[in-house]
Amino acid sequence: MNARSLPVGASLDSPDPVLERVPAKDPHNSSQGEERKFLAHQPILLDKLSNSFRREVVNRSFSMKAANRNDEDLENGMSEKDTEKSVRSNKAVTVHNKALLSGVAYCISSCSMILVNKYVLSSYDFNGGISLMLYQNFVSVVVVSSLRLFGIISTEPLTWRLVRVWLPINVIFVGMLITSMFSLKYINVAMVTVLKNVANVITAAGEMYLFNTTHDSRVWTALFLMIISAITGGITDLSFHAIGYTWQIINCFLTASYSLTLRRVMDTAKQVTKSGNLDEFSMVLLNNTLSMPLGILLILLFNEVDYLSRTPLLHLPTFWLVTTFSGFLGLAISFTSMWFLHQTSATTYSLVGSLNKIPLSLAGIFLFHVSTSPENSASIFFGLLAGVFFARAKMQDKSQTRS
Repeated sequence: MNARSLPVGASLDSPDPVLERVPAKDPHNSSQGEERKFLAHQPILLDKLSNSFRREVVNRSFSMKAANRNDEDLENGMSEKDTEKSVRSNKAVTVHNKALLSGVAYCISSCSMILVNKYVLSSYDFNGGISLMLYQNFVSVVVVSSLRLFGIISTEPLTWRLVRVWLPINVIFVGMLITSMFSLKYINVAMVTVLKNVANVITAAGEMYLFNTTHDSRVWTALFLMIISAITGGITDLSFHAIGYTWQIINCFLTASYSLTLRRVMDTAKQVTKSGNLDEFSMVLLNNTLSMPLGILLILLFNEVDYLSRTPLLHLPTFWLVTTFSGFLGLAISFTSMWFLHQTSATTYSLVGSLNKIPLSLAGIFLFHVSTSPENSASIFFGLLAGVFFARAKMQDKSQTRS
C-alpha cells in the first residue's frame, strides 16, 4: 500500500495500518537482516506518508474555499468583472450627479440674482443702485471673512502690492456692476439678456486687436445674428427707455474690458502673492473689499446719501431681507460657478450660461408682466438662440485650434 491509498478519515496521530501488520522481531529468524533493512526505512516511509497527506488536505481545503467563494458569487449573480463594472458605474453616476447638481445650482443662483435685483429696483422703485451694489459686496465680504476665520476656506492676504495690481480691474468691475443696476431698473430682463450679447461682439473684436486672435466663419455668423437681434429687439421693444439702453451699452463695453484684461491682471497678481496663486475665494474677497471705498465715493458723487435719508424703504424689514438675500445670491454665483467649472469644463460652463438665458428671459416676462409684441418676442428668442449658437461655435473653434 502506498501513501495515496491512505484513508481520508485516518488520523495523523493513529498508527499506520501497514506497520501494524509487520511481524514481531525474532532473533532466530533467518530473515533478520531483511527485517532490519525494512525497519530502517520506516522513518522515511512515515515522512513521505505524512507530508503527502498534509499536502492533499491543504489542497483540498484551498479548493473547497475557492469553490465556496465561486458559489457565493454565482448565488449573488455577480462575477469579478461584474463587480468591477458595478464600482466603475457607481463612480460615473456619482461624478455625473455632482456635475448635474453644480450646474443646477449655478443656473438657479444666477437667474435668481438678476430677478431679485430687478424686483428690488423696479417693484420697490429703489433708486439707490450704487448703495445696493455696495451692500451686496459688504455681505460677500462678511461671509467670506467668516468662512476664513473659522478655517473653512483660505484666502490670500491683501498686501499693498496686490492691491496696486488689482485696483485698475476693480474699477472696471465696480463700473460693470453699477451700470448693470442702472440698466436693469429701466429695461426688462429679457431685453437685458439679449443686449448683453453685444459684449460678446466687443470682446471678439478686442481679441483680434489685442491678441491677434482669429475666429472662423461660424463665430462671426453668430456675432452678426446677435447684432441683428439686439437692433430688432430695441426697435420692437414696447417699453423702450433711452437711459436704460445707454447704461446697458456702457455695461457691454465694461464687461468686454473686464474679460479682456482679467487674465493678464490675474497672471500679474499671482506673481505678487505669497503662494503664487489666486483662487476664486481670494478674487471674491479682493474684488468686494476694494469696491467698498470706491462705492462710498460714488455714493457721495451721485448724491445717494440724500435719497437714502429720505426713502421710507430703509424702515421696511422685508426690504432689508430681500436685499440681504440678494447679497447672498451674489456670493452664491461665485461659489457655484467655481464648483460647476471644477466638475465640468469651461466650454460646458459657457454653453450652460447661454442656455440659462432662455428660462431667465421667460421668467422675467411672466413675473414682471412685461408687455411684448410678437415681433419683440421673436427678436428676443432669435437673440437667445444666437447666443447658444455663439457658445457652440466658440467651443468648436477652440477644439480646432488645439488640434
